[in-house]
Amino acid sequence: MIIAEKPSVALRIAMALGNGGQKRIANGRVSYFQIDTPESTIYVVAAVGHLFTLRQKGNSREYPILDVEWAPSYLVNKSSAFTKAYLDVVRSVGAKCSRFINACDYDTEGTVIGMNIIKEITGERPETLGERARRMKFSTTTTPDLLESFSNLTELDVTNFYAGEVRHTLDWLWGINLSRALTSALKRYDHGKQLSIGRVQGPTLAVLAKRELEITDFKPTPYWKISVTIKGVNFINDRKDIADESAAETALSETVEHIGEARITSIERRDEQKYPYPPFDLTSLQMEASRAFKMDPSVTLSTAQSLYERSYISYPRTSSQKLPPTLGLNKIIESIAKIDEYREPAERLIRERRFRPVQGQKVDDAHPAIFPTGVEPKKLTEDERKVYDIIVRRFLSCFAEPAEITRVRVSAQIGKEGYSTDGARLKRAGWLDIYRYVKLDEKDVDLFEDNESCIAESPKKDRLETKPPRRFTKASLIAELERVDLGTKATRASIIDTLFKRNYIEGSQIRVTSFGMTVYKTLSKSCEMIVNIETTRVLEEDMELISKGKRDADEVIVEGKRMLIEAITLFDKNKESIGEQMRDSFREVNTLGRCPKCGGDLIIRRSKIGKQFVACSNYPKCTNTYPLPQNAKILSTTEVCDVCKTPMVRVIRKGKPPFDIDLDPKCTARTIIFPAKAAKQGVAERAKIPEPTDRAEPTAKPAKSTPKRGRSKRGSKSPSKSSSKRSPTKRG
Repeated sequence: MIIAEKPSVALRIAMALGNGGQKRIANGRVSYFQIDTPESTIYVVAAVGHLFTLRQKGNSREYPILDVEWAPSYLVNKSSAFTKAYLDVVRSVGAKCSRFINACDYDTEGTVIGMNIIKEITGERPETLGERARRMKFSTTTTPDLLESFSNLTELDVTNFYAGEVRHTLDWLWGINLSRALTSALKRYDHGKQLSIGRVQGPTLAVLAKRELEITDFKPTPYWKISVTIKGVNFINDRKDIADESAAETALSETVEHIGEARITSIERRDEQKYPYPPFDLTSLQMEASRAFKMDPSVTLSTAQSLYERSYISYPRTSSQKLPPTLGLNKIIESIAKIDEYREPAERLIRERRFRPVQGQKVDDAHPAIFPTGVEPKKLTEDERKVYDIIVRRFLSCFAEPAEITRVRVSAQIGKEGYSTDGARLKRAGWLDIYRYVKLDEKDVDLFEDNESCIAESPKKDRLETKPPRRFTKASLIAELERVDLGTKATRASIIDTLFKRNYIEGSQIRVTSFGMTVYKTLSKSCEMIVNIETTRVLEEDMELISKGKRDADEVIVEGKRMLIEAITLFDKNKESIGEQMRDSFREVNTLGRCPKCGGDLIIRRSKIGKQFVACSNYPKCTNTYPLPQNAKILSTTEVCDVCKTPMVRVIRKGKPPFDIDLDPKCTARTIIFPAKAAKQGVAERAKIPEPTDRAEPTAKPAKSTPKRGRSKRGSKSPSKSSSKRSPTKRG
């Protein structure tokens, strides 16, 4: 039995090994493949991410929880119910087999996914399986690579599996226990609002909070620049940034006095070569897609994963910037030359026999840098087209000749003051002609002659100020997390997304919210190890040693639990003061406006069954409540409905445009306001809507049955079960 991580990869493996003779067998909604050979019968089955996940032993809602076990994902999370059908197929097919091959992605997560399935079927630990269980290692899902991988099976990557188990276990233990501790500190104030913090979340928040404090505490320092214009070109005084205004005034006076006596004193020219950028690893791909397309790093990763599964690019979750010759780089370039859009640059490389790429410094033992396979893509989405194009052009440009740039510096003298300007001209495009996502900022200064007399114009003194550190974007934060070794290449984007969901951070130029800053300051003061990078780094180093066979997994689990208990003990010691410090900030971020009945604060609450709703802060004196859309982020707009006098709130859902709506579902003037359209058109864009069907009153009971798919009385389609089928996300 060959186990693939996704159905699309299972299909490609079956097609490669079966060469057209594979049989597709449907078992309900899930299919698997059978390949009959003279020696044996090969079955290819698919997981859909993790079919097993961790859960606590017992039903306690308290903390600390230290005993966990692996269990089928569908028994742990309702959102993973669809995985049961895949697990049933795996179990039934596995019962027929005596040998097993883990063909999931060759990384820690893929190893854990496949090994948990093999453990379930055989009931054995990986080190006892010997020749009965093997590993397929491939970096593309093309037929040649899959056939080669199947012909050269390796031993199970047992140490990588144990490192993955330890990571999952410690992440789960730290996440559940610290989140419960944080929630309990606010329990008396928030009536059940769930908070979260984790082994990597806490230090990531610390990275952002420290930058936020640097920006807040930054005191700008003034400085001055003196400039003039000569022949339409801007020249800057050679004193550059002048800290003393009186010195700047002296320079300006001297310049004004001799404004008509400018003389070109020197023209210096030099040619320099600009070499191509190295091929992409995941982090550099996410950063470049963010810069070039304003693409969210999570979207970049999921798009690249889709291209990989369709055999268009190599495995994207790599830290490597190396392209080894064993990949057959000349053959890949020859294949790309058959794609119309890339024919000209690829054929040029072939003519010039340029098959040695520029390499980067980063190395990944499991996979090479990201590269196109040469398989011509078909029916790409817009995001897929963008990501594919940037990968192909980056790959081809690695082989091209350097660009050549002529740099020119022109110096001038005006009285006793020196001035200069810099210019640049592209002499030879080289690789820049292929990689169109980089442009040289050219400036022509060839209109001057040495020792030429000129008239300067427009002398001016500009007062400027030093700037605070830049805020992180998602992409630059991912690069920073990689630099300080927080998280993994596959999970950093999702960790950042979680901080957004918890209202700890906001904005494309990431700003820590007042609530997020309160959480950071409170924890750093009362339980610093929760947000300390060094705490996480120690555990990261231990897990790396496990994967190399230099540390025992059980010992690291014991050490991780010891550190966790130390953190919880310190937290509980300061629990009351932590709750008090966070109370006001928490109420601020969850207050939507004033209660129209008593004037109290309308605050987001959660019912016992987890439904969010709005209630008055003066409860039980005021029992005014309003329902809220579920599975949505609700923000205050500071506006009030003219008719019902309830606050207007902004509803944000993943993958859908945000809208504003008043809180009262009985309001006669109830409308949706689309802020983006309103801003674009300069008018309030409103659409009359029926009352949302997913609003839950705080006392509402869960439905006992699922309605059949069809059209409601209002004419909208009921959601189908298939719309919620998604693979469980990789944990980090």
